[in-house]
Amino acid sequence: MARALLQFPLEIIHSILSLTDTQTLLAIQRTCRFMYNNIKGNRALYRNMYLNILDDPLTHELDWEQEVHDLLKLRLICDRKDADKAEELPFVYSTVTRLLKHSAQDQEGERPLVTMTYPISRNATLLASLFENESNRKAFLMRSFIFERAQGLTNGIEDPPKENHQQSAKLHCLYGMPSRNPGRTRSSKMYPFACSKVYDLRQYTGDSRWGPFINDGSDRVDWEKVEAILLVIRTNIKNKGLDAFAIFSYIWSDPFCGCWPRSYIPWSPEPLEPEGGSAALSARDPYGVTGTWLRVVCFLDFNDFFSYNFPLGDPLPDHVPRPALNVGEATRLILMKIRVTKVEPAGEGYRNKDHPVVHFEGLSRALDEMWDDETDSDLRGTVSMTPEGEVRWTTYSIFDGVERWKSESIQLGGIRSARGVVGNWFDSNFNPHGPCGPTAFWKVSDEDPKPEGEIIQTRLPSPLLGNLRF
Repeated sequence: MARALLQFPLEIIHSILSLTDTQTLLAIQRTCRFMYNNIKGNRALYRNMYLNILDDPLTHELDWEQEVHDLLKLRLICDRKDADKAEELPFVYSTVTRLLKHSAQDQEGERPLVTMTYPISRNATLLASLFENESNRKAFLMRSFIFERAQGLTNGIEDPPKENHQQSAKLHCLYGMPSRNPGRTRSSKMYPFACSKVYDLRQYTGDSRWGPFINDGSDRVDWEKVEAILLVIRTNIKNKGLDAFAIFSYIWSDPFCGCWPRSYIPWSPEPLEPEGGSAALSARDPYGVTGTWLRVVCFLDFNDFFSYNFPLGDPLPDHVPRPALNVGEATRLILMKIRVTKVEPAGEGYRNKDHPVVHFEGLSRALDEMWDDETDSDLRGTVSMTPEGEVRWTTYSIFDGVERWKSESIQLGGIRSARGVVGNWFDSNFNPHGPCGPTAFWKVSDEDPKPEGEIIQTRLPSPLLGNLRF
């Protein structure tokens, strides 16, 4: 039979081989010299195998053979039951982030569902299946400082943070915080330690831009800060019962949901007609700023916040974290309508010159009935690229013409990611006594948020529509 197979034309042999899995292909490669010579380095064959399993990466720069071999190695690592696989974190981090970077980009198509702002991705689906195994989540997603602290393994802050802590935290951020309960450490035990990091004013410094950046002035993302922010916001969304609404669940309840570059799909393939002369500006905006965004802001009662950060006789050195915090928070839902006002080259003060700085203005309106008109504000801000290629958002909330609150955030998954933006809010004058807290926002539409509009009726929780005032 093997000899008969070799009588086929090479094109047919390659077609047959491209339908095999990687392990089978490697076994076939070792059967004879003919197979070895026709499989080893066969770019077209490995490209076909890759595309049979994964999304089209829309690039011809990949080493297809290496990508297929790395995918096999990743699967074999994740199939292992022993605890030794934790040492494979650097490889798993590199491979997972690369697979997400090359996930489906379908901005010209339609949404799979009205409420789903990103395409279905074979890459993300495959990765989600690998991390269904709790041993893989523990080995690769639960290795940051706050997890070690929750388990009593350490109690001293690392400065600068350890690379393996950062890699694990970033993988956890990309994976997300699904609604499943994979263990006590991951759920009830983690929230107070995440709050401790998010509400500790010592984390907010000039060198960290008061945001989710490492405290060295480099503007590199501190993924352990982002992880803590996500844990806090995820807990509050769950406690508020917002998982019942698809506008939240598709972003917060599914693993690897839309957390890759250019995953956001507009409401309609028809382009939005921007107001006035802003059409040309929007066309020059690589970040997809103009549109409607849903925002979550969490905060402590100020008395709780102040007593936590300024206890009597505070003895803590900077390298010792404050105690775990679980006093309850308030959560505010806000709808933002923003539009591009200026696009300019990155000048002085911006280290990444390859992407422009986009300026925007807009309005924000509280959706919760408990908040009065004083919670509504004007908005302005900028979007730019950090030196390491992360998308940075800076926003200001303006009341009566005065900047009151500021936020510094990064966009999970990269440019035009549907997963959205995560960061810290604080006093715009950097008040050393606070307050501050976590925030997140994600794009829901390129359309105007008119209460009677289809986009609003189908996506926002109906009890909130009566409070929308644009």
